Amino acid sequence: MKILEVVAALIWQDGKFLICQRPSHKARGLLWEFVGGKVENGETKEQALIRECREELAVTVAVRNVFMDVVHEYPDLTIHLTLFNAEIVAGTLQMLEHNDIRWISPVEIADYEFCPADEEILKEIIIRYVSEVN
Repeated sequence: MKILEVVAALIWQDGKFLICQRPSHKARGLLWEFVGGKVENGETKEQALIRECREELAVTVAVRNVFMDVVHEYPDLTIHLTLFNAEIVAGTLQMLEHNDIRWISPVEIADYEFCPADEEILKEIIIRYVSEVN
């Protein structure tokens, strides 16, 4: 099976990070995820992430280092997800594609149902950031 390259952004603001709820009509509808999407032919991962953030949230991001990457097998596809630390450098958040967007703290992760591909990443966020809070 072909592996789909996907990128996403871990964007922090005041101790909280941005999550987006998938539209109900899409695969894994109404589950929560990080903003991002598919890497198109000819794009670098960083270029893809900048484009996706513009298309989905109307913001420009500065892409920083890789936070983590995971390979996840869904019944319909396998993805290689690269999560970058990123920062909003221009624009005002707008919901152009998602059902909802929220800023949540790491201790609130359990209150949301995320896409299965994000579970390993969320565990790592808890390990890295919840212990710092306590």
